Amino acid sequence: MTENEVPLFLHLRREPFEYGLLPLPNLMFTDGTATLKGVREKLLQNSFTYTVNNNNHSSNNDDNNNDNGGEVSRSFSMRVNATGIAESLQLSEDHARVVIDTLASVLPEHGQGGGAADPLIHASYVDVDSIGADVSDLILFLFIQTYKKLVPRTHKDAASVADVWPSTSAFDGIFATLSPLQLMRSGRRFMPSQADEEAHQLSYVQKHLPNILGLLAEPSDNESADMQVLSSESFEHLGLLFHVRERGTEDRSLSQVAPFFANSDPDMPAVPVPVPQVLDWILEHICAASDNPLEKVLGGENGSPTVGDLDITKNDSCGSSSGCQSGAFPNGYNQQQKDAHLKLTFVEGVNKASVMKQPSNIEGSSVKVLNCHDSVIYILAPFNYATVNGCSDATILLGAVGKVL
Repeated sequence: MTENEVPLFLHLRREPFEYGLLPLPNLMFTDGTATLKGVREKLLQNSFTYTVNNNNHSSNNDDNNNDNGGEVSRSFSMRVNATGIAESLQLSEDHARVVIDTLASVLPEHGQGGGAADPLIHASYVDVDSIGADVSDLILFLFIQTYKKLVPRTHKDAASVADVWPSTSAFDGIFATLSPLQLMRSGRRFMPSQADEEAHQLSYVQKHLPNILGLLAEPSDNESADMQVLSSESFEHLGLLFHVRERGTEDRSLSQVAPFFANSDPDMPAVPVPVPQVLDWILEHICAASDNPLEKVLGGENGSPTVGDLDITKNDSCGSSSGCQSGAFPNGYNQQQKDAHLKLTFVEGVNKASVMKQPSNIEGSSVKVLNCHDSVIYILAPFNYATVNGCSDATILLGAVGKVL
């Protein structure tokens, strides 16, 4: 297999599913796309254009032809602020602001065509309303509010592991957890592993992908009135859900790797593509966030070690989303999952012990501290995302968390 023949894989981004779910009743859309199509129309009615140029002057208006003495400006159309979201979704403005801030925290760092990221990602608090959220990104974000996380499997002797903790909360169904007593009595095998959760995310997206694409599509200009198409700009919004990793390269935008958009003339808009063609291509290349089929393919072709061949024990790491189970650690050791595509640091099942993690033994930009009891945990490094769940009587010190805790 030559370098040009290396297959492409679209890894599902875990961030929207793990850090983007909000327990707001007005975001629970039981009929999926039927309601969201109407919501999209309302959002578009309240939308504006945000313009930014290279001297950092910005405005929210509909005039895209600013003359700034030769300065280059860029316009972001179809934006909506907290007021527009509140009106469209019948939310309070405070809740609408939470929606915008949460969306900003899970947006991808790269922009369309590999360019600058969405301006909302790095917006200061005072600028968020003038910048607003992209309507297409917001619609995808609202759709995945229908995702339900895995919950702990039922123990065959439920009474023996019954406990009064945790109490009912708004986050039930968003965070799956056992109390320390339940964990000790029932064992870690009843808790969904990271691999289980990511396989569940993959199954959800595969099932709902036709509806997701339908929310981004537009009618075709051709004779087939029923045919829906996706423009390259709409296609790029799927970057909220997928990212592309190729061997030896950084992330690339979706339109740079999709064969129907990859070689488009930069001076001419790419021809929109029928939705069924996009659907088939994504389903052919999609894989879970932690899965690493590329290494398996290359290992099989070249005789190099695959993830399964590496000298990593189950207590140290999980290599892929198939056949990987996170174990409880009775001796209090923490777990690290070291596969390059996983990029997660775990501290799990620590009981009556102290653990210190420093930058030298930390993987990726996310950390999870789970099911620790009567312990002291030091995580002495900055992260984008951090989860602390199912812990009690524990002191946990985290470094700076840039996006979501």
